[in-house]
Amino acid sequence: MTRIQFELDGKMVEAQPGESIWQVAKREGTDIPHLCYSPEPDYRADGNCRACMVEIEGERVLAASCKRMPNVGMKVKSASARAVSARKMVMELLVADQPARETSHDPDSKFWSWADKVDVTESRFPANERWASDTSHPAMSVNLDACIQCGLCVRACREVQVNDVIGMAYRNHDAKIVFDFDDPMGESTCVACGECVQACPTGALMPSAYLDANQTRTVYPDKTVDSLCPFCGVGCQVEYQIKDEKIVYAEGRDGPANHNRLCVKGRFGFDYIHHPHRITKPLVRLPNAKKDAGDQVDPANPFTHFREASWDEALDIAAQGLVKIRDTKGVKALAGFGSAKGSNEEAYLFQKLVRTGFGSNNVDHCTRLCHASSVAALMEGLNSGAVSAPFSAAADAEVIIVIGANPTVNHPVAATFIKNAVKKGAKLIVMDPRRQTLSRHATKHLQFKPGSDVAMLNAMLHTIVTEGLTDAQYIAGYTEGFDDLKEKIKEFPPEKMEPICGIPAETLREVARMYAKAKSSIIFWGMGISQHVHGTDNARCLIALALTTGQIGRPGTGLHPLRGQNNVQGASDAGLIPMFLPDYQPVGRVDLRQPFEHLWHQELDPVRGLTVVEIMDAIHAGTISGMYIEGENPAMSDPDLQHAREALAKLEHLVVQDLFVTETAFHADVILPASAFAEKAGSFTNTDRRVQIARQVVKPPGDARQDLWIIQEIARRMGLDWNYNGPADVFTEMTHVMPSLKNITWERLEREGAVTYPVSDPFVPGNEIIFTTGFPTESGRGKIVPAKVIAPDEIPDDEYPMVLSTGRVLEHWHTGSMTRRSEVLDNIEPEAVAFMSPKDMRRLNVWPGDFVRLETRRGAIEVRVRSDRDVPENMVFMPFCYAEAAANLLTNPALDPFGKIPEFKFCAVRAKPAELRSAAE
Repeated sequence: MTRIQFELDGKMVEAQPGESIWQVAKREGTDIPHLCYSPEPDYRADGNCRACMVEIEGERVLAASCKRMPNVGMKVKSASARAVSARKMVMELLVADQPARETSHDPDSKFWSWADKVDVTESRFPANERWASDTSHPAMSVNLDACIQCGLCVRACREVQVNDVIGMAYRNHDAKIVFDFDDPMGESTCVACGECVQACPTGALMPSAYLDANQTRTVYPDKTVDSLCPFCGVGCQVEYQIKDEKIVYAEGRDGPANHNRLCVKGRFGFDYIHHPHRITKPLVRLPNAKKDAGDQVDPANPFTHFREASWDEALDIAAQGLVKIRDTKGVKALAGFGSAKGSNEEAYLFQKLVRTGFGSNNVDHCTRLCHASSVAALMEGLNSGAVSAPFSAAADAEVIIVIGANPTVNHPVAATFIKNAVKKGAKLIVMDPRRQTLSRHATKHLQFKPGSDVAMLNAMLHTIVTEGLTDAQYIAGYTEGFDDLKEKIKEFPPEKMEPICGIPAETLREVARMYAKAKSSIIFWGMGISQHVHGTDNARCLIALALTTGQIGRPGTGLHPLRGQNNVQGASDAGLIPMFLPDYQPVGRVDLRQPFEHLWHQELDPVRGLTVVEIMDAIHAGTISGMYIEGENPAMSDPDLQHAREALAKLEHLVVQDLFVTETAFHADVILPASAFAEKAGSFTNTDRRVQIARQVVKPPGDARQDLWIIQEIARRMGLDWNYNGPADVFTEMTHVMPSLKNITWERLEREGAVTYPVSDPFVPGNEIIFTTGFPTESGRGKIVPAKVIAPDEIPDDEYPMVLSTGRVLEHWHTGSMTRRSEVLDNIEPEAVAFMSPKDMRRLNVWPGDFVRLETRRGAIEVRVRSDRDVPENMVFMPFCYAEAAANLLTNPALDPFGKIPEFKFCAVRAKPAELRSAAE
């Protein structure tokens, strides 16, 4: 690539292709003012503020250095009298329209900082009449009296996050920034990602937490700490701003997963850790407080039924109860649920405790309820449960398939990269029974009938195979099982599948051709694929699509199951699975079990343990009597919640380690106050296989302790001689038995912040794209496994004529134990709702805000209804995060036979108006 030589302030410099004068000057150590341009992150330059003007010899007018590209031999003067004078005039004109600095919304803003540097903090010009403040949003304040119309917020919203809420409206003197059709921000379609706040250089857009009632900044952080976001599997890097040991704001950092971007949860959902209901001392159940599955946590006083205890007393009671059951009823009478919200080190120690202290493999976590079937299919076909390429690989894809996932809600930052790719020309295919925000960016949305995934995908495979769209060379070199697929796929022509899946045969063919013929195609999927009794078959079809077309192992290709919780990948890698030791090594393999037995100085159980739902069944059967649950909430996340809550109430001894008295902790005999994400250090692995360091941001409140310490104390009281000084010691041990962590050390994580596995050398970056030369199977080939069309376990009928599907809303996460205790998030979405199509609502004669009664064969709830045109007829969609209307009281516990995952995405339901409860109340 040819570099461009030119003169900058009398010195010869070189510009790389595409580099602006401003960028070269910055690299050379020359500071040129800039307001409408944001180099970090790298926003497109607009050149409309004119604060960065420079003089170019031989040209009549000054040039905006952020937009002007240098030419060979050009002579640029960044500090000539003419350039400096012009920039001062620009700043003086802008200062004229600002509130006085002493009463400004942010006197330390980027704007005032540059005003200081150019020595222009007052203006000779009269001020223009400005606009009133808009405080309608719970998280952000709009103060257009400070707006300089730089356009950064527009680019942040329209080009970076691709939400297209903010724009410029009106003309001349009346021109201003608007939200939608000049709506108040809080009433607009804003999704509160806060990208505009982070981009704004003046304080016109600010976090409300900084401002008093007069919209004047009163909060100034006393320190910042770099860490990670505690929510979804994207793994955003975050800078936390702290005042008096409290987090007041979060900003995105330029991490490899987010490049400064955040969503509403990552930016504004941190305050749950400061909630008054945090458990700050160990709690022990009162002797007269009986367990009853029908009892609910009192929102006003969740500590009812418990007394405070010292750590020694609580730990003794917790461990002695577990030891008593182990010694009297046998090792199979105990079970443990670890947490995908905790660190890799915590997950590793927890599964080690269950396997060595309890004596069995009865350990599981939330992966059983989200991507267990995906992992089952991936292990079967590729012998790896990890993604083959990061979500940022969408930038290199010609065709992107998103199936059974709603990234703008569940993985909002990942969704921005998909939307960015589409804006640059990629073709997006969305496949889901519900429409979604991404559908508006899609070339095609295949709105198939719920539960008919395999029929639709097999029709695509039929087209690819029969029309010769396969990659014969790739199949011959890297796969096995194609001949079997070729024979069995004959049963699934698109015309035959059309009435089953509801997609026209020609559309199925068109999409199949589009995927197969593209130079690079990538598939993203979520729990709409996995949470079915045929979830493993769904994933088998996706694997077959990639293997038959060779759309894997290259830039812009691959298979990516988007991980739900922040460390579900790492927790699974670390062994929180009943059939696998760390790194997915089967418990039944003697050769793979022996290194663990040698390291842990103990023989291990060779029999696979029970999964989440199986453990609940075993409690009812009387074979499990005691449990230790760290950070999981099965009393909200399990299917058929009444069954699960009855199981928890039936346990002889239940130890729960958590931040709050959750619906699960409510049934505990001992509750141990744990540390929140921001209160601990450790490593976490995101959906891209990226291992990242989280640093402690604030101290745990009261007498709450680090989770690693608590697990160790339980282990010691159960007879294990453990002595880890911190996460670094645990991580070092993990590297001895986990091949995936080869060439990754704690020191390297601290130095680099993030390393993607696998890593071939201690001094080279990790491999973001894997399977480039084959697969980690015995044959080195990927296995193609045909799938049959299997109906959901429970089909709608005359008694229960509709389909119920569950999932998330943008503002809340998982069971709501964290986000429902975040003031901003709960203010935005404070109440449980069911989403229905307008046609179904008219048929039921209900209006938005009315209560409906939803009934399945397992239970009934009453909840307000919300009209949603994205929901198809005869479907009800419900978030499962609201304890007051727990969706999982209704869901079906039927399991996928391979992944043992419940069918959360499909069960039969009936809906009717609730008696005497309407919006008129």
